[in-house]
This record gives sequence, structure tokens and C-alpha cells, in this order.
Amino acid sequence: MQRDQLADFLRRRREAIRPAEVGLADGPRRRTAGLRREEVAMLAGMSVDYVVRLEQGRSSQPSTQLLGALARALRLSDDERDHLFHLAGHRPPPADGTARLARAGLIRMLDLVGDTPALVLSDLGDVLAQNRAAFLLMGDHTRFSGDDRYPVYRWFTDPAARAVAPPEEHERHTRQLVADLRATAGRRSGDPAVTGLVDRLLAASAEFRRRWTEHEVAVRRADRKTFLHPRVGRMLMDCETLVTPDQRQQLLVLTPADAESGERLELLRVLGTQEFPADAPGRPAP
Repeated sequence: MQRDQLADFLRRRREAIRPAEVGLADGPRRRTAGLRREEVAMLAGMSVDYVVRLEQGRSSQPSTQLLGALARALRLSDDERDHLFHLAGHRPPPADGTARLARAGLIRMLDLVGDTPALVLSDLGDVLAQNRAAFLLMGDHTRFSGDDRYPVYRWFTDPAARAVAPPEEHERHTRQLVADLRATAGRRSGDPAVTGLVDRLLAASAEFRRRWTEHEVAVRRADRKTFLHPRVGRMLMDCETLVTPDQRQQLLVLTPADAESGERLELLRVLGTQEFPADAPGRPAP
């Protein structure tokens, strides 16, 4: 681990970012070039003290998960992200596959949509990045690890995953999840990341085994789904998906489907994270 070089790189990247690039106000009283340390900590989901220690070369070796959060917060390019991992003494994530970080261009698009909930997903559905509005609507989906990263796995193995969708939509969600996984498995034939996930689902869920044998195939591009939010109630959202040319990552944008849902989304923005439970909604319908 190259502590001094890591500290210098993080400090310079922080100072190079304009607040507007990450959706923050650039007020007249701002004296700091670029972002404040407090703002980086908020965007990365870590303590201010740890950001200070990183920039002063006094920290322990950061984990790969923490480095990924910093790369997203600082809007690093793929080359800059790899450099960050090298300085911290870790091998960078692979250039492809489900473990990679969200593409820099998609991260910038998250900023551009502003107060509209948006997420970057892999083709297996794990959330690689999400903006503040998506966090308020759905909870923190970047916190999951292992197979819990995949919405299809949670849907078939954890009853809580279905709690934020009304029962009348469960059947449709179930069919969509399995059909989308079928399409991904066909497109990535022989990929151990996909075949391993399918095998573990087959072993864990009788319902999934039954659905998998039906061999339905469909790629989700647009949808309308209902979220049962614990703070503001029922919200009907239209879901539009933009897919990268290689089909390995997606930008999912959610917009209110009616006026009432729009008003409730606006209320969520006003409420912010004040008294927001860490695990709620926590496991929204994928």
C-alpha cells in the first residue's frame, strides 16, 4: 500500500470535482476548491474521520468495497479507478463480469437525472450505483454482498424481498425475474458467474426450479411497478432501462406514473433521510 501516493491522489481528485457534477449546490460561501471532505464522506457512505485519515496517509488499508465507494463518489474514470486500487495494494476489479464497478459514463448520467430515482445495474441485476433519490425510494442496495447482491436470489430465498410489492404483482415479478435471468444465461453461456448463480438458486428454491423448467425468456426494458413505501405509502412508478452496447450494464430510471405518486416522491425528497430506517424499505421488489 502506497499511503502517501494514495493520500495525494484522493486529495487531488476531491479538489478537481465541481460540486454541481455530483448534484451539490455551489454556493457563494464555498471556500474549498472542489468537494469538501464531509461531502466525499456523505457520497461514499463513510465517516469524515476516515476520509481525513486517508488523505493524511494515516489510515489502515481500505477494503475493495470502500475503494469502490470512493471511486463512485469521486467520479473516477476506469483508469483512475484501477490506479486507486493499485495505490491501496489491491488488484483492480476485472474489466468485465458482474464484479466490475459502474461505468463512469453511467455514473455521470446518475448525476444528470437529478431528483429522479436512478440506478446502475449489472445484467444480473445487482446495483452498482444509485443516486440519492433511489436511496430514498428503495433503500441502500449497494450494501448487499454475496448472492444477496442479486434481486432474483433475494426474491426466491428471502420472504422480506417481496414485502414492498403488492401481492397482486408478485406473479408478474416472479416471471420477469426468471425470464430475464434465462436471457442473460443464454447470452453469457458458460460464464461461471451466471451458471453458479443458477445452480445455487436451483438448490435453494423449489419455486425457482419449477419456474426455470418453463424456459421463458424476456429481457426487461420497460415496466410499471408499485412500491409500498413505509413512510409515504403506495407509489406507482414507470421504469425505463437504458442498456450499454455490450449489454453488461444498465441505467434504470424510475418516474412517477401518476400525480399522486409524484406528490409522494416529492414528499420523500423533503423528508430526506431524517429518521430513515437503515434497513427500510431495504429489500424492494427488484
